[in-house]
Amino acid sequence: MDSLPDSFNPSKRLKEEFVSNLTGSSILEIVALSTNVSILILLRHCFASNHLIDVSLKKSDNEIVCSKDWRAYMASMAFDFLVIVFPMILFLTVLADWTYLCTVLLTMLLFLSMAAKRLNLSGSYSPTLEGGIDSLRTIILSYRFSVMIVTCLSILAVDFRIFPRKYAKTETYGTGLMDLGVGSFVLVNSLVSRQARNISSMSWKTGLQSTSPLIVLGFVRLVSTAGVDYQVHVSEYGVHWNFFFTLAAISILTHAIHVPPQYSGILGLLVLVGYQICLMNGLNLYLISDERGTDILSQNKEGFFSIFGYWGLYLLGVQLGNYLFFGKHSSAGMRRNRWATIRVWILSLLFWTVTVLLDRHVERVSRRMCNVAYITMVLAQNFQVMSIIMLSAYVPGSKTSILEEAFNRNLLSVFLLANLFTGLVNLSVDTLSVSSVAALFILVVYASVLSAVVGIADFHGIRLKFW
Repeated sequence: MDSLPDSFNPSKRLKEEFVSNLTGSSILEIVALSTNVSILILLRHCFASNHLIDVSLKKSDNEIVCSKDWRAYMASMAFDFLVIVFPMILFLTVLADWTYLCTVLLTMLLFLSMAAKRLNLSGSYSPTLEGGIDSLRTIILSYRFSVMIVTCLSILAVDFRIFPRKYAKTETYGTGLMDLGVGSFVLVNSLVSRQARNISSMSWKTGLQSTSPLIVLGFVRLVSTAGVDYQVHVSEYGVHWNFFFTLAAISILTHAIHVPPQYSGILGLLVLVGYQICLMNGLNLYLISDERGTDILSQNKEGFFSIFGYWGLYLLGVQLGNYLFFGKHSSAGMRRNRWATIRVWILSLLFWTVTVLLDRHVERVSRRMCNVAYITMVLAQNFQVMSIIMLSAYVPGSKTSILEEAFNRNLLSVFLLANLFTGLVNLSVDTLSVSSVAALFILVVYASVLSAVVGIADFHGIRLKFW
């Protein structure tokens, strides 16, 4: 009888080394790549609309009901994939050395598409500058989708050699594309959170109930990765910590220390400044040291101390979300897309400027420590993406797509599903030894299956839930 394999994951050590000791890319390249992602979404909006999805069915002489046409729905999903997802895969792999050229070409294509569309409309089109709540919803929807789709593609692509090491997470200091993942997820949730909308805070019991799924997912992740000997980059969070524990900790702190959204940014700044002072007075040396004690805190020092950075980011996001989207002034100002776009562009430029200054004169950007320079970079990149997407008011055509809607209705579940598929691929394929062609094929199939599962579930009105 054959003996059982020593490990489900014989390439574990090599895969961990493959994503270790990396320094990232330049800030300018992050700006260009983020621009490409945003323009792809605008191009999809410009190319077609979704009016064929809903069809009217005459049930009786006096009753007409609406139904979704299956073939039109799947055709639209396929078109979304070809225009948005497939080019993203190429930008993250075979076209990575031509990022700036792609930015120029995509920008030209967007302007040409807009011009052609307006000519076809024979002058009947005018920008929707008074979009109101519906316009706000579509902007946030597209922005959240952009964060999620890049995250889902990157978490698998990083295990293949076709994915540039400059886009992977940095070891200690630097600016890699994947460094933005966790921070972007935290910011996405804070901008439209209950706190940002100034909805009355939940009771402790309700707060714990809403946090408990994240804690459960954290332990499930911990047990499952240990059970199959899955590769874990220890310097990312620590030995036992993971992304879900970070989200749970932020939720607990937010419920424990509740401040009005108009002032949460002040508390966030105090937390971040205090944390940065601690970092510059020796905490950073402790966090980047490879030495670990036997206690639970030392074993998970990166995950534990970075909570302060992510919580500060969340608090800033709450006040910015309230100011931009839900505050008293928003009904008079932010509902005018022209002023909305200007404000978000200013914030993006401001945060990029502050990031460069902090990176050069205070402390380099560090996702591992979640320092202030990292926080401002996350804010800058996310507001940059949002500012470009807000130009959809000037783009003739649909303001959203089927794939965007489907992903947004199942945001956290999509991320869990992507992690599940990523694990299955890694345990089934030696990702380090496959050719570039095979890697590209696997990534396209993975993205296609993920999109199809989410889309089919959404078509039938099924909400994907793992808890």
